[in-house]
Amino acid sequence: MRQFLLDDLSAEESANLETYMKKALKEGAMEGLFWLQLPGDLLAEKQQGHEECGPFMFGIELNRNKLIAEFLVRNQANLHCSCIGYATKMQRDFLLDFIDTMLAEEKIYS
Repeated sequence: MRQFLLDDLSAEESANLETYMKKALKEGAMEGLFWLQLPGDLLAEKQQGHEECGPFMFGIELNRNKLIAEFLVRNQANLHCSCIGYATKMQRDFLLDFIDTMLAEEKIYS
């Protein structure tokens, strides 16, 4: 799985990230799982025309000492559709920009 990993988070950093993500993202069914929704103007060609599968999202998992963001764009309706796939460069940039902003706002520099 292609992913972004931020490890060695302190308990305080992890708690700050959790608070931030609870405000900014949709919480998943499992504890520590969050969903970052892609804006419609960033949908890849294979996701366009699949409105019934949407919304399209990145999964972000926060554990006690690490944050894992998948580069796989998932949908919320059909786990086996052809519209699921790895992020385009623009989609990946959107995810990394979100993470960079979150880390800067929470003053996590390590």
